[in-house]
Amino acid sequence: MLVIIGYVVVAASVFGGFALAGGHMGALFQPIELLMIGGAAVGAFFVGNSGKTIKATLKALPSVLKGAKYTKDSYMELMALLYELLGKVRKEGLMSIEGDIEKPEESPIFAKYPKVLADHHVVEFMTDYLRIMVSGNLNAMEIENLMDVEIETHHHEALVPAHVVAKMGDAMPAFGIVAAVMGVVHTMESVGLPPAELGILIAHALVGTFLGILLAYGFVGPLATLLEQKAEESSKMFQTVKVTLLANLNGYAPAMAVEFGRKALYSTERPGFLELEEYVKQKR
Repeated sequence: MLVIIGYVVVAASVFGGFALAGGHMGALFQPIELLMIGGAAVGAFFVGNSGKTIKATLKALPSVLKGAKYTKDSYMELMALLYELLGKVRKEGLMSIEGDIEKPEESPIFAKYPKVLADHHVVEFMTDYLRIMVSGNLNAMEIENLMDVEIETHHHEALVPAHVVAKMGDAMPAFGIVAAVMGVVHTMESVGLPPAELGILIAHALVGTFLGILLAYGFVGPLATLLEQKAEESSKMFQTVKVTLLANLNGYAPAMAVEFGRKALYSTERPGFLELEEYVKQKR
């Protein structure tokens, strides 16, 4: 919704200001130049990216129209789930959660936390390292290094669509210049026309540069920034799992381990200590 509102504000400000200044809106309606700029950008997008990158970008674009995927409730569910799993380990031993982590979709513990269970990336990350803990073959430092590598890989992969869209935005002004040059060429080959008609052709040509810059900085560029923010946000779930599990590996009780995880959250989504404690009690 915010994306649509932003686009409306951009369009109203630019085109409304042009109209208020006495400009004729019809002069800006140049579908052929839009075809040149948009078609060239899409073509370059397919030429400059691999199949998996194109697929990832097309999959990520619809997410810009949705709100934040990870909210305060999502983080509270995650920490309550970790608390319950680690509490079970503390009471019954590491082997007691083997069934839960092997088939989380069938686990009664995971079933209490549908938002976490719906995110297979987070569930896979969590269960993989709980499985390593159950095996007992790695120490805390080795697990932390492995977690860092995986989080970095996930973050890099999540940023690919943002980088691709940003490059498309960077190319838009250049494609606008191409469209403008084509308009100038058309004007020059029509040099025998009356000055009034030549002026219209030149105006139409200049619209290409205008559209390229407007699309780049008013429409495509902001999408790249939003995709980057969403990628940064997704990494925070992994970091919360990492901090909590490492705290537990270092000997802290489940309640304190979850407190470590709570401290890793952004202030906008971080629940208070008592708020989280009350939430965990309700879920148990």
